[in-house]
Amino acid sequence: MKTKIYAAAALGLGLLMFGNTAKAQIQDEQNVTVTMDMQPVLQLFMTTSNQVNFTFNTIESYMGGEIQYGATILKVSSSVNWDLYAVGTSTGGTYWDNQVIYGALGANASTTIPLDVLELHQYPNDNTNAGFAGSSCATGDYSTPFAPVSSVVAGQNNIYVSATGPYTAPTAADKYIAGGAGTSTAAPGEQNIGGSYLTSSAIQNNVAGASNYYYVIDYRILPGLPVVFPTDGTDQCTADANVIGSGGNSGFTYYQPGVYTMDVKYVLLQDQ
Repeated sequence: MKTKIYAAAALGLGLLMFGNTAKAQIQDEQNVTVTMDMQPVLQLFMTTSNQVNFTFNTIESYMGGEIQYGATILKVSSSVNWDLYAVGTSTGGTYWDNQVIYGALGANASTTIPLDVLELHQYPNDNTNAGFAGSSCATGDYSTPFAPVSSVVAGQNNIYVSATGPYTAPTAADKYIAGGAGTSTAAPGEQNIGGSYLTSSAIQNNVAGASNYYYVIDYRILPGLPVVFPTDGTDQCTADANVIGSGGNSGFTYYQPGVYTMDVKYVLLQDQ
C-alpha cells in the first residue's frame, strides 16, 4: 500500500510541474542595426590606342586633312546623374607642345599652335544637349559631321580648351559629349540619368530623358595650305589669341613644320 501511494504522489507532482512550465513563455532578444552606405560610383572605360598619330607628308594631306575614324570608344557606368566632356591639354597651356622643328624657323612661321585645332566627332549624339548651335557660338556636342574642306566652319567641332586647367568644366557656352552645365531636367536637359552600357542599349533613340552610355569618337586635323588650320578661329565662342595673325601669333603667316604633341582628357563627373 505504501508503494502505491508513493507512486500516485509522484505522478501528481509531475503534472503540476508540466502545467507551470507551459504557461511561463520566457523570452529574451537583442537587436542589430543594419546600415546601407550607397556611395556614388562613376566609371569611364576607354578603348583607344595609346597614341593617335597624324602624319602630313603630302600636299593632299595638308589640303584635305586627315581623319582617324573610331579611334576612341567611351563606355559609361554611373549610379548618379552625370556629365561627360573632352578637353585638350598640354604642358604648353593652351597650345601644342613642340617637340621637333624641321629646318630653320622662318621669320613668318610660328610654333604656337592652339590646342583646339583638333576636331572631334561623336556618335551617337547627346540626347540632353543639342549639337552645334551655329556660327554665333560653339555650343552643344560634337555630333555635327566634319564640315567639308570647301566650307569649313570655325569652332564647329573644335575640342574644348580651358586656360585654367582640364578640370574646369565647360560652361553653358561650351561643348559636352553628354550632359551640360547646370542641373536642369527640363528639355533638352543638362544631365544624363544614372545607368550603364552593360544594361542599356548602346545607342538609344533621341528620346527626352534617355541617356546614351556608349560613344565612338573620331578625330580630324586640317592644316590647310598655307598651314593656318582654317577650322580654328574661335576658342569656344571667344577670340583665340593664338590664331595666326592675332594675339600671340600676330605678325606670323603660317605654322612651322615639326612634331607636335597634346593630350585629350575625357572627364566623367557627377552632374553639377
